[in-house]
Amino acid sequence: MGNEKKKIILTADRPTGRLHLGHYVGSLKRRVELQNSGEYDQIYIMVADDQALTDNADNPGKIRENIVNVVLDYLSVGIDPEKTTICVQSQLPALHALTFYYLNMVTTARLSRNPTVKAEIQMRGFADEGLPAGFFTYPVSQAADITAFDATVVPVGEDQLPMLEQTREIVEKFNRIYGNTLVLPEAMIPENETQRRLPGVDGKAKMSKSLGNCIYLSDSAKTVKQQVNGKMFTDPQHLKIEDPGHTEGNVVFTYLDAFCREEHFAKFLPDYANLDEMKDHYRRGGLGDGTCKKFLISILEETLSPIRESRAKWEKDIDAVYDIMAAGNEKAREVTGNTLARVEKAMRIDYFADRSVVKEWEELLKKQHQ
Repeated sequence: MGNEKKKIILTADRPTGRLHLGHYVGSLKRRVELQNSGEYDQIYIMVADDQALTDNADNPGKIRENIVNVVLDYLSVGIDPEKTTICVQSQLPALHALTFYYLNMVTTARLSRNPTVKAEIQMRGFADEGLPAGFFTYPVSQAADITAFDATVVPVGEDQLPMLEQTREIVEKFNRIYGNTLVLPEAMIPENETQRRLPGVDGKAKMSKSLGNCIYLSDSAKTVKQQVNGKMFTDPQHLKIEDPGHTEGNVVFTYLDAFCREEHFAKFLPDYANLDEMKDHYRRGGLGDGTCKKFLISILEETLSPIRESRAKWEKDIDAVYDIMAAGNEKAREVTGNTLARVEKAMRIDYFADRSVVKEWEELLKKQHQ
């Protein structure tokens, strides 16, 4: 068995674009907290470029250019390479071998029932265009990623729970057939409802580059202001300041739920002690949308300004960023390679680990000639 006594975290992002506030609220902020908690023996963050290629095979340049964007975003929010290993999926050959072996642990029927896969097939239009086999089997690739690092904890949103369940099924089946070899991972779900899925600025269910409804971590203060003032919907029935308003489904208040803290009121909006007071006033009427948006912009700027400044510093030393990834890849290759060796030994396909198989073959041939 692997490092079952250690507490190990693995998270990953597809490098298809810069990371945005949805990533920050949903995972990045929590990753920094977990990294700095001291509760975990090892933490890995992987740039999942192989998985990104499953639906971008015709545009590998998009993946190549965004690897650096994703890692710059990691570093700018406070991911510390001294505490967290940053690595790139395609540079870890053990993951490819494990994926191939695990494909025999799952049926196509089971993959087709995976709710996350079904939803993403629909979202990407593969039902009409034809489904790439690599995309169809990417839950198996995720299982390889998770088990290769002996991850005990995988922070995921609720929409990704079916993927982790698929991993657990593969682990349980592998261990049943080949003996207790792989670590069974557990899910870590965000506690705050808003953190589970921050909507786009236009109120759409998800931030999307193609929809133009994102606020990126690297956006300028001017762009953030434009996105909030120009695209963020409030309550369509709140036509006049004195009109009663709704906070539920109001994107401005959804973002305030995600980012606002009590100290922000003393700093930016001292008319209220907390968000509940502000919401009560909005519901009664007498609080304008402009005031709400101005408050939100101040909070977002306080959040994003240090991230933006940190990113600017890292952008001036891409050699150092490269070295961080190279060192992370080297460490991750060793860790995942050890897991692969353990898996191959359990499967009895480690023919050339040493010369013991020679004796087995000699005994076999003797029996055949008797």
